[in-house]
Amino acid sequence: MPHAPAGSGPRRRAVLAAALAPLAGAACTAGEPPRGPAPGALATPKDALVMVIRHAEKPYAGATGEDEEGNEGPGFLAGRGRRRAEELPRLFRRSRGAVLPSPAGLFAAGGPPGAPEWCRQTVTALAEGLRTPVRSEFAVGAEPALAHAALAAAMPVLICWEHDGIPRLVRALGAHEVLGVPASWPDRYDLVWMFTRSQGRWSFRELPQHLLPGDA
Repeated sequence: MPHAPAGSGPRRRAVLAAALAPLAGAACTAGEPPRGPAPGALATPKDALVMVIRHAEKPYAGATGEDEEGNEGPGFLAGRGRRRAEELPRLFRRSRGAVLPSPAGLFAAGGPPGAPEWCRQTVTALAEGLRTPVRSEFAVGAEPALAHAALAAAMPVLICWEHDGIPRLVRALGAHEVLGVPASWPDRYDLVWMFTRSQGRWSFRELPQHLLPGDA
């Protein structure tokens, strides 16, 4: 019986298969697109511009305000607050002489039936002018959920909120340690807080509205 040539046979084929296996695997992956970050890697958050305002002037304790139909109640804006709401569109870029970027998303504090309407009333005229719906599914106290939704929305975003909840909102955004951010909202209705996130870092500006006589 003739002998097989040296280096041939099942043993040689097994050795060649083992040597070529890594090359075959590399060839299979050569045409694949680049893979994403390794599991657990942190991506840089997207850039964001979030503008925060307090609702317009509310009635003094014991007094009533009015809604758009003239109904009276303590949960509606006072007369000066309604005038501020009417003038608010002048602040934004689509309006003549505007000084702030036009918001693509609008949020206002909501709540159960009977909750104050101050925030919704404040941005109603602006929403109508921009033809942008107002999201009011978040009540005061739900600032973490609000911040998550705002940062996921199209930018820029304007949030109209009650003053005692604004520090919680700023913390939920992750901007509470930025230089210059006050610890609380001052006793004023005529300010805009602007938070800008670029390359994962927040910056802050406080701007006056200058909408009504007597505004600082």
